[in-house]
Amino acid sequence: MFRHVMLGTNNIERSKLFYDALFATMGGMPGTMDARGRLIYAHRGGRLMLSRPIDGGPASCANGGTIGFTADSVEEATAWHDAGVENGGTSIEDQPGPRQGTTGSIYLAYLRDPDGNKLCVLHRMAA
Repeated sequence: MFRHVMLGTNNIERSKLFYDALFATMGGMPGTMDARGRLIYAHRGGRLMLSRPIDGGPASCANGGTIGFTADSVEEATAWHDAGVENGGTSIEDQPGPRQGTTGSIYLAYLRDPDGNKLCVLHRMAA
């Protein structure tokens, strides 16, 4: 069900020291930085990512946080987004659609649930 967890941070370097140490105890590799300055950990099929909040505000328990889900198709991702909006969610970020990600073409849609939690659905598109 889950694809990744993104957490906000006010200090990437401090976070890297902390999470590198945690994942080392589990046999994980140190985090890597992507071109956008996000810290990425991949271990046991999951991903944890840390970033300064996109809105420029300070990180808090939810600011900068995203819970990501995987969709099997563009249609499923679109249906996910539509159902969320129809049931009290709010569409956020760019409109749902294809993007060029660091690992290829993806389809993304973002929502805030009725409590304000940021959610994302992602479908990896065929090359």
